Amino acid sequence: MGSCRREATGRILITGGRHLRLVVDEYAHHYNDHRPHRSLGQRSPDCLHAPPQPAKDEQTRIIRHDRLGGLIHEYTQVA
Repeated sequence: MGSCRREATGRILITGGRHLRLVVDEYAHHYNDHRPHRSLGQRSPDCLHAPPQPAKDEQTRIIRHDRLGGLIHEYTQVA
């Protein structure tokens, strides 16, 4: 709960109950599917059984996806 408040709801003006639910749901998706966790070896909780990403080299492209209007950025490696 604290990380959601610090990283999302504390930085956005929430205008109502529906807006709060949208922000919290989007943050929960980011937290569980993408955000690296130090205690999990820099993997997200939903990706524990996925094979590790290949190492980055000079030919690797990185794509950025914005969440919550650009408040959170997610980066993915493209082969």
